[in-house]
Amino acid sequence: MLKIGLTGGIGCGKSTVTSIFKQLNVPVIDADAIAHQLVAVGQPALQLIQQAFGTHSLQADGSLNRDLIRELVFSNPEQKQKLEAIIHPLVYQTIAEQMALLNTPYCILSIPLLFETNNADFVNRVLVVDCPVTVQIERVQKRDNLTVERVQSIMDTQVSRAFRTAHAHDIIDNTKTATELAKQVENLHNLYLLLSTY
Repeated sequence: MLKIGLTGGIGCGKSTVTSIFKQLNVPVIDADAIAHQLVAVGQPALQLIQQAFGTHSLQADGSLNRDLIRELVFSNPEQKQKLEAIIHPLVYQTIAEQMALLNTPYCILSIPLLFETNNADFVNRVLVVDCPVTVQIERVQKRDNLTVERVQSIMDTQVSRAFRTAHAHDIIDNTKTATELAKQVENLHNLYLLLSTY
């Protein structure tokens, strides 16, 4: 099975693109969704986070204190590495387990931090969803109600737009109309079906 790693910076529209692939009946495995499931109450990852970051890393109801963890990791690279060392191996392990259950010509692995986790070789091809930095900032500000500074600080933890596009096999320009976006996805879908036969 051909493994397509879909990635892109925050606010580039990865979810919009994966939803179009889903409409074409392509299985999508989402690293962010897996990461959320891994830190649900009762999951082993949550216990590991509590051990690493202390009891205040959990809410009173035993769930992850996301705001506190977010503040910690965005202001401290060491804490960020500590969290990633817990979560990332489990995410990739779960992706592999979910892939093993599939029987399709190709699948989309939506992995926002594909390059940041040095896992580009985990996939056969890299598909980057791209838009200008100004558009990214605007979208994230609107969506998450964040300041420009906060959006910029998140973007600073990701590889640059230039790096992503330089290391992509395929690029989707997500500044077009919904119709044009769907057309780009359809073209890639046909390409991936063709490539999967080799």
